Amino acid sequence: MADTIKWPRVACAALLVAAVSGACDTKAQFAPSLPPAAGFRVDDGVLKLWTGTPCEGVVRLRLTFDSGTQQSTEQVWTAPRPGVQVERMDLLRTGGGSSPDGGGPLQVQTPLPAGYNWTKASSIAVTVDGPKANGAKADVAQVLRESAQHPSGSYLFGQRGWMDVAEVQRENRKSFLTVCTPDPE
Repeated sequence: MADTIKWPRVACAALLVAAVSGACDTKAQFAPSLPPAAGFRVDDGVLKLWTGTPCEGVVRLRLTFDSGTQQSTEQVWTAPRPGVQVERMDLLRTGGGSSPDGGGPLQVQTPLPAGYNWTKASSIAVTVDGPKANGAKADVAQVLRESAQHPSGSYLFGQRGWMDVAEVQRENRKSFLTVCTPDPE
Protein backbone atom coordinates (compact mmCIF):
# COMPACT_ATOMS: atom_id res chain seq x y z
CA MET A 1 0.00 0.00 0.00
CA ALA A 2 2.85 2.38 0.81
CA ASP A 3 4.29 1.81 -2.68
CA THR A 4 1.06 2.87 -4.39
CA ILE A 5 0.98 6.13 -2.42
CA LYS A 6 4.61 7.00 -3.34
CA TRP A 7 4.19 6.35 -7.07
CA PRO A 8 1.95 9.43 -7.78
CA ARG A 9 4.38 11.61 -5.80
CA VAL A 10 7.35 10.33 -7.80
CA ALA A 11 5.49 10.87 -11.06
CA CYS A 12 4.52 14.42 -10.04
CA ALA A 13 8.09 15.19 -8.98
CA ALA A 14 9.42 13.91 -12.32
CA LEU A 15 6.93 16.05 -14.25
CA LEU A 16 7.83 19.09 -12.17
CA VAL A 17 11.56 18.60 -12.85
CA ALA A 18 10.88 18.19 -16.58
CA ALA A 19 8.72 21.32 -16.69
CA VAL A 20 11.25 23.43 -14.78
CA SER A 21 14.14 22.14 -16.92
CA GLY A 22 12.24 22.92 -20.11
CA ALA A 23 11.45 26.41 -18.88
CA CYS A 24 15.17 27.15 -18.55
CA ASP A 25 15.79 26.89 -22.31
CA THR A 26 17.30 30.26 -23.29
CA LYS A 27 16.06 30.21 -26.90
CA ALA A 28 12.45 31.21 -27.49
CA GLN A 29 10.31 28.40 -28.85
CA PHE A 30 9.59 30.17 -32.15
CA ALA A 31 12.87 32.12 -32.47
CA PRO A 32 14.51 31.92 -35.88
CA SER A 33 17.63 29.78 -36.23
CA LEU A 34 19.68 32.84 -37.29
CA PRO A 35 19.49 36.40 -35.95
CA PRO A 36 17.10 38.61 -37.95
CA ALA A 37 18.25 42.05 -39.12
CA ALA A 38 17.06 45.06 -41.10
CA GLY A 39 19.18 47.93 -42.35
CA PHE A 40 19.00 51.53 -41.14
CA ARG A 41 20.88 54.67 -42.16
CA VAL A 42 20.40 58.45 -42.16
CA ASP A 43 20.86 60.46 -45.37
CA ASP A 44 20.24 64.21 -45.57
CA GLY A 45 18.48 64.12 -42.20
CA VAL A 46 16.11 61.26 -43.17
CA LEU A 47 16.06 57.91 -41.36
CA LYS A 48 15.90 55.16 -43.98
CA LEU A 49 14.97 51.49 -43.76
CA TRP A 50 16.10 48.65 -46.00
CA THR A 51 14.54 45.27 -45.26
CA GLY A 52 17.39 43.58 -47.17
CA THR A 53 15.00 41.55 -49.31
CA PRO A 54 11.48 42.49 -50.44
CA CYS A 55 8.65 42.00 -47.97
CA GLU A 56 5.47 41.11 -49.92
CA GLY A 57 1.95 41.79 -48.63
CA VAL A 58 2.89 44.24 -45.86
CA VAL A 59 -0.19 45.59 -44.09
CA ARG A 60 1.59 47.16 -41.11
CA LEU A 61 5.10 48.39 -40.35
CA ARG A 62 5.85 49.39 -36.79
CA LEU A 63 8.89 51.36 -35.57
CA THR A 64 9.44 51.24 -31.85
CA PHE A 65 12.00 53.46 -30.17
CA ASP A 66 13.42 52.35 -26.80
CA SER A 67 11.30 49.19 -26.77
CA GLY A 68 10.80 47.59 -23.38
CA THR A 69 11.44 50.82 -21.46
CA GLN A 70 9.24 53.53 -19.97
CA GLN A 71 10.34 55.78 -22.85
CA SER A 72 9.05 53.32 -25.47
CA THR A 73 7.39 55.19 -28.34
CA GLU A 74 6.18 53.96 -31.69
CA GLN A 75 5.09 55.02 -35.13
CA VAL A 76 2.88 52.74 -37.21
CA TRP A 77 2.30 52.66 -40.97
CA THR A 78 -0.52 50.65 -42.58
CA ALA A 79 -1.79 49.62 -46.00
CA PRO A 80 -5.07 47.93 -46.93
CA ARG A 81 -5.09 44.21 -47.71
CA PRO A 82 -3.67 42.50 -49.71
CA GLY A 83 -0.80 44.72 -48.59
CA VAL A 84 2.14 46.25 -50.42
CA GLN A 85 5.74 45.39 -51.18
CA VAL A 86 8.30 47.06 -48.91
CA GLU A 87 12.04 46.90 -49.35
CA ARG A 88 13.34 50.45 -48.95
CA MET A 89 11.49 53.19 -47.15
CA ASP A 90 12.16 56.72 -45.93
CA LEU A 91 10.90 56.86 -42.36
CA LEU A 92 11.51 60.05 -40.37
CA ARG A 93 13.38 63.34 -40.52
CA THR A 94 15.94 64.08 -37.81
CA GLY A 95 14.01 67.29 -37.08
CA GLY A 96 10.83 65.28 -36.40
CA GLY A 97 7.87 64.20 -38.47
CA SER A 98 7.48 61.69 -41.26
CA SER A 99 9.70 61.46 -44.28
CA PRO A 100 9.16 63.75 -47.29
CA ASP A 101 7.29 61.08 -49.26
CA GLY A 102 5.10 60.06 -46.31
CA GLY A 103 6.43 56.51 -46.36
CA GLY A 104 5.39 55.59 -49.91
CA PRO A 105 2.56 53.07 -50.28
CA LEU A 106 2.16 52.82 -46.50
CA GLN A 107 0.37 55.62 -44.66
CA VAL A 108 1.03 56.76 -41.09
CA GLN A 109 -1.68 55.37 -38.83
CA THR A 110 -0.04 56.23 -35.51
CA PRO A 111 2.37 59.17 -35.63
CA LEU A 112 5.09 59.79 -33.08
CA PRO A 113 3.97 62.13 -30.30
CA ALA A 114 4.28 65.84 -31.11
CA GLY A 115 7.75 67.08 -30.26
CA TYR A 116 9.21 63.57 -29.90
CA ASN A 117 12.91 63.54 -30.84
CA TRP A 118 13.71 60.02 -32.05
CA THR A 119 17.42 60.91 -32.34
CA LYS A 120 17.62 60.84 -28.52
CA ALA A 121 16.35 57.23 -28.34
CA SER A 122 18.85 54.46 -27.64
CA SER A 123 17.34 51.82 -29.95
CA ILE A 124 14.99 51.37 -32.84
CA ALA A 125 13.07 48.18 -33.59
CA VAL A 126 11.07 47.36 -36.70
CA THR A 127 8.32 44.78 -37.09
CA VAL A 128 6.46 43.88 -40.27
CA ASP A 129 2.93 42.45 -40.37
CA GLY A 130 1.38 40.67 -43.33
CA PRO A 131 4.07 38.29 -44.50
CA LYS A 132 5.73 35.91 -42.08
CA ALA A 133 8.49 38.12 -40.72
CA ASN A 134 10.88 38.63 -37.82
CA GLY A 135 11.54 41.86 -36.00
CA ALA A 136 14.94 43.56 -35.97
CA LYS A 137 16.67 46.13 -33.80
CA ALA A 138 19.47 48.70 -34.22
CA ASP A 139 21.34 51.26 -32.12
CA VAL A 140 20.12 54.79 -32.93
CA ALA A 141 23.35 56.52 -31.88
CA GLN A 142 25.40 54.22 -34.10
CA VAL A 143 23.12 54.83 -37.09
CA LEU A 144 23.37 58.62 -36.59
CA ARG A 145 27.13 58.60 -35.91
CA GLU A 146 28.26 56.22 -38.67
CA SER A 147 25.90 56.77 -41.63
CA ALA A 148 28.04 59.51 -43.20
CA GLN A 149 31.11 57.23 -42.98
CA HIS A 150 29.54 54.61 -45.27
CA PRO A 151 28.46 54.73 -48.94
CA SER A 152 24.78 55.50 -49.54
CA GLY A 153 24.13 51.87 -50.53
CA SER A 154 25.31 50.54 -47.14
CA TYR A 155 22.96 50.16 -44.19
CA LEU A 156 23.56 49.18 -40.57
CA PHE A 157 22.17 45.66 -40.06
CA GLY A 158 22.32 45.57 -36.26
CA GLN A 159 25.10 43.34 -34.91
CA ARG A 160 26.07 42.32 -38.47
CA GLY A 161 27.38 45.83 -39.15
CA TRP A 162 27.28 47.90 -42.32
CA MET A 163 26.33 45.94 -45.42
CA ASP A 164 25.66 46.66 -49.08
CA VAL A 165 23.56 44.65 -51.57
CA ALA A 166 26.30 42.10 -52.35
CA GLU A 167 27.05 41.49 -48.65
CA VAL A 168 23.37 41.06 -47.77
CA GLN A 169 22.88 38.61 -50.64
CA ARG A 170 25.98 36.64 -49.59
CA GLU A 171 25.22 36.49 -45.84
CA ASN A 172 21.41 36.20 -45.82
CA ARG A 173 20.51 32.64 -44.68
CA LYS A 174 24.14 32.01 -43.66
CA SER A 175 24.91 34.37 -40.77
CA PHE A 176 21.59 36.23 -40.41
CA LEU A 177 18.09 36.52 -41.88
CA THR A 178 16.59 39.62 -43.40
CA VAL A 179 13.30 40.37 -41.65
CA CYS A 180 11.16 38.75 -44.39
CA THR A 181 13.43 35.80 -45.22
CA PRO A 182 11.88 32.49 -44.15
CA ASP A 183 13.90 30.53 -41.61
CA PRO A 184 15.93 27.87 -43.47
CA GLU A 185 15.37 25.31 -40.68
